[in-house]
Amino acid sequence: MAVSANSSLFKRLAQQGLINNTSATELLGRKGGQYKTLPEFLLAEKLLSARDLAEHAAALTQHSRLDLSFFDADTIPKELLNEKLIRKYQILPLSRAGRSLHIAVADPTNLAPIEDFEFNSGLHAELVVVQYDQLQQLIDKLFDNGFEQSGGGDWDLSSLQSEDEDEEDTAVQPDKDDQPIVAFINKMLLDAIRKGASDLHFEPYEKMYRIRFRIDGILHEVASPPIALANRLSARLKVMSRLDIAEKRVPQDGRIKLKISGKKSIDFRVSTLPTIWGEKVVMRILDSDSAMLGIDILGYEEAQKKLYMDALAQPQGMILVTGPTGSGKTVSLYTGLNILNTEGCNISTAEDPVEINLPGINQVQVNPRAGLTFPSALKAFLRQDPDVIMVGEIRDLETAEIAIKAAQTGHLVLSTLHTNSAPETLTRLLNMGVPAYNVASSVSLIIAQRLARRLCNHCKAEEKLPDAELLQQGFRPEQLPGLKLFKPVGCDHCTNGYKGRVGIYEVMPVSPKIAEIIMEGGTSLDIAAQADKEAVNNLRQSGLIKAASGLTSLAEVNRVTKG
Repeated sequence: MAVSANSSLFKRLAQQGLINNTSATELLGRKGGQYKTLPEFLLAEKLLSARDLAEHAAALTQHSRLDLSFFDADTIPKELLNEKLIRKYQILPLSRAGRSLHIAVADPTNLAPIEDFEFNSGLHAELVVVQYDQLQQLIDKLFDNGFEQSGGGDWDLSSLQSEDEDEEDTAVQPDKDDQPIVAFINKMLLDAIRKGASDLHFEPYEKMYRIRFRIDGILHEVASPPIALANRLSARLKVMSRLDIAEKRVPQDGRIKLKISGKKSIDFRVSTLPTIWGEKVVMRILDSDSAMLGIDILGYEEAQKKLYMDALAQPQGMILVTGPTGSGKTVSLYTGLNILNTEGCNISTAEDPVEINLPGINQVQVNPRAGLTFPSALKAFLRQDPDVIMVGEIRDLETAEIAIKAAQTGHLVLSTLHTNSAPETLTRLLNMGVPAYNVASSVSLIIAQRLARRLCNHCKAEEKLPDAELLQQGFRPEQLPGLKLFKPVGCDHCTNGYKGRVGIYEVMPVSPKIAEIIMEGGTSLDIAAQADKEAVNNLRQSGLIKAASGLTSLAEVNRVTKG
């Protein structure tokens, strides 16, 4: 369905001087084939706004106009929702009155889809002109949340596989009765990828079933299929991730590798949990591209980036990355490993689990049941002529002692800890039982981090706050002149005013003075005070810098730094 200059609406808009006929026709000749409908073309090429187009289209054709932002989608007759026709023609049936069907259109002069709807429904169509952008939002909302619809989008759901291309396994082949379940789950997975979600939650309750996506660190409900389907949904997810369908009493962990197309595949880490109302399934999307972002994309300030790069360039020592789950520690570590990943460097990692495959790096999945623990993997690494060792997490004294020994004997060691700040990381190691001398002599750099939601550039608005409040929030007096802060608004391009995330970092080198405080038995407060003297920005200060740069809001800084 090509867009043509012969369109009745196009001609009328040109006759009225609302678009330049010559330039628009030339542009249409070059780019018209890229668009399905004339409204899509006019808006994408910025020839008219959605509002102006709706106003002029209604006036030129004498049809009623409707603002969909005030329309109750629950009144739409569900039996008339033919997704294939709706997405093809970008029109939507709104209501039925006797033998009449009110249809929302952005181009009331295109009668071919109207005739198609009349033929399929047996009803007479009454046209209502709406804004194209509002129509798109409503269509996406209906079919993104509706269980009955299987979607399609940019990828072919029928080609989605949870196995290697050449591998055949009858265990993952669904019965015909399960085809709606398969289509629905495939659609949820693809929607999550499209929306940039990091996790999917499939949750059964006594009288409802809820599906939520974690987008930019915040959970959002996206669908609520019937509770009667709970067991079939969890069973399908377990089949895809090759888990034991019959076992519902204990948690299970698995993985799914989904082939989206010939060249594109996505990995999911799957975890099941038996609850009182059924099995909850959580899936984490493992994005291998995030490990290849490069340090410049992660949000380090220039001084912080230099400290990290200098520590990576050292032949030995320990770099620790700390923060809560979901704070981006893995990406920071993998970014460092990619910088070190050269032909002349032997790198081994012990992880639980291995989230992202990195070619050229020897990655080991720990398996405590088989006796392959972090300590045993580290001991084996030291017999494998390593240059760089990464241990997914230091959880106990034995792991800490082996890692520190490696850092003291000519190896660069990277690892993580779950603490709230860089100074607390040092005292955590001491509390584990690591001697103060070993901590002071082996740890070279600590990175504490958080992920804050990034403000949407399309809709963020300036936020005016009195100087007294800014000072109370932690800004210094010298920062106030010219300071501009922004707040979220919300638009079609974002989620509640935010789109994407930005890292907030506290990068603290273990200086001679900090090492001395460790040796003298100083507290995390003593270490933090010395770091401040050495111009190390803590998480709060780094967050305020991000807010002052317009990257995030002060409210978001308060949320992630608990300031």
